[in-house]
Amino acid sequence: MTAPRVLGLMSGTSADGIDAALLELPGWPKLGAGGRWPGLPGGVPRGRVVENVFTPFSPELRAAVLAAMRDGTNAADLTQLHWWLGEVLAEAALPLAPSADLIASHGQTIQHHSRPDPSRGWVRPATLQLGEAAMIAARTGKPVVADFRPADVAIGGLGAPLVPFADWALFGQEGRRRAVHNLGGISNLTYLPGKDRSGVLAFDTGPGNCLLDEVAGINGQTHDEDGRLAAAGRVHEETLAVWLAHPELQTPPPKATGREVWTLARLPRPADLDLPDLAATATAFTARTVADAYQRWIVPHGLDEIVVAGGGARNPVLMAALRAALSPIPVLTFEEVGWAEHGFTDATREAAAFAFLGYARAQGWANTLPQVTGARMGVSAGKLLPPPPEDQP
Repeated sequence: MTAPRVLGLMSGTSADGIDAALLELPGWPKLGAGGRWPGLPGGVPRGRVVENVFTPFSPELRAAVLAAMRDGTNAADLTQLHWWLGEVLAEAALPLAPSADLIASHGQTIQHHSRPDPSRGWVRPATLQLGEAAMIAARTGKPVVADFRPADVAIGGLGAPLVPFADWALFGQEGRRRAVHNLGGISNLTYLPGKDRSGVLAFDTGPGNCLLDEVAGINGQTHDEDGRLAAAGRVHEETLAVWLAHPELQTPPPKATGREVWTLARLPRPADLDLPDLAATATAFTARTVADAYQRWIVPHGLDEIVVAGGGARNPVLMAALRAALSPIPVLTFEEVGWAEHGFTDATREAAAFAFLGYARAQGWANTLPQVTGARMGVSAGKLLPPPPEDQP
């Protein structure tokens, strides 16, 4: 039997482009088989990424996305951005779509309000991902699952994190207490105590690369390549202490956050703090928030290792700070645990995760974990859009 193949499309909060990962699922039921959840096939990981492509955003598109994230876009421009992203997602899918049975698109998160905040006019939890799925279906001729988060929000959840369900299904291992950590624009973790999904914990810890990218942007760069800017500076301890007192960091899980919270404009700092020192302080802050989250909410459960993915895994200064703050817990990359041999890398992990979530949605299975989103129950999240019919009346 041919293994199901699902193409996952992911654009994260770094807003640098689209990761497309073609996930093959040997041992899983064929696509559309439905029925009850079959249980986990053997082995880890339980799938492989057979091909992946990265499509960078143009400078104009990235600027438009970041402006929308920072409340700088009117309704007309937001509408245009939704369809512009749909076109770009479709283009990103085209090279791999012929080999896929299904496409799963996360879209681009523009705003994620996980809790009411009357001071900012947020009277209810709400989330918005852009990138019109009909455009993807029309251009590729494939069924598409998109808009995963609203189904969870509608029944009392935060709409995030969703990737932990896929982490559990692909990487949960009996007898191994493992965390899979994503250092994307926002930092989040999945704690896998074994194969029991009821024991999975997951939440956003705070900023990942978003503050580092903002600092680099002041210097005309998209990101702090190899952490060089931070390495040239010194941590401003007074500023670090103020940032570490942020109330979001004291909130217990379940919790989710985004760039609407973690932006330099909302973090006080001395006006004369030079750029390298700002980069060093932001890097130390990111590492400390991650480490503090583990020490407070995960280590008491027992933790054997942390496996890191996302762009931050390629920043040696940030990774060194993390390893120092979390010692003696091993902090490893996907390459170091052997998952890269199956195509899972820091660049493919999230796109592959949404591919699996799309696969589960197409089967009609619940694909969320209510204990990590705070919802009343698990749901089969995602809106399934069939491709245009081949035979027109």
